[in-house]
Amino acid sequence: MARLNTNSTGVGKRPALLIVDASNAFTDPNCVMGGDFTAEMANIADLLENFRGRGFPVYFTTVAYAKPEEGHMFREKAPMLNLLEDGSDLVQIDPRIAPRPDETIITKFAPSAFFETGLKEQMLAKGVDTVFVVGFTTSGCVRASGVDSLSCNFRTVVVKDCVSDRDPPAHDANLYDLEAKYADVVSLDDALKLLESITIAA
Repeated sequence: MARLNTNSTGVGKRPALLIVDASNAFTDPNCVMGGDFTAEMANIADLLENFRGRGFPVYFTTVAYAKPEEGHMFREKAPMLNLLEDGSDLVQIDPRIAPRPDETIITKFAPSAFFETGLKEQMLAKGVDTVFVVGFTTSGCVRASGVDSLSCNFRTVVVKDCVSDRDPPAHDANLYDLEAKYADVVSLDDALKLLESITIAA
């Protein structure tokens, strides 16, 4: 089957960085949900510092549950999510990219960072027109957040060196699908060049 003929949506003038579920549950290889994402975490840290240095907004997400009804169908499908108790160490953002006090942490109950979280409204209030998506995992919450970013009419960039998955074939397949239909999938080097171009144009 032929690949769809799609365009790059590029970047606008006000990007935000969305770091999806870089919490201990997913970045600790000893956790049932985690993997050894050392290289990806180092790349996220580099991109994060670039966003901070340019004064662009940064958002983190974590999955955490305090009540039985929160995300109950998601948890029924994937029972390991019941380990993500609100306030536990597993739901804290990995200290290698610890959020600053003025940076937003979105607690979500579903795969997408945008589903019933108010994230879209927060971004629009800051004039965001472009979302750079990084984090974990590619086939789950990164994909869902990338699709919903586009659905919210944001230009969407997935940085392939800053996302990963416990299942390498699923990682590759979902990056292919994101690039084909929903986002621009770029390397970290190209992401940094895009940020530089925004600064020059501003």
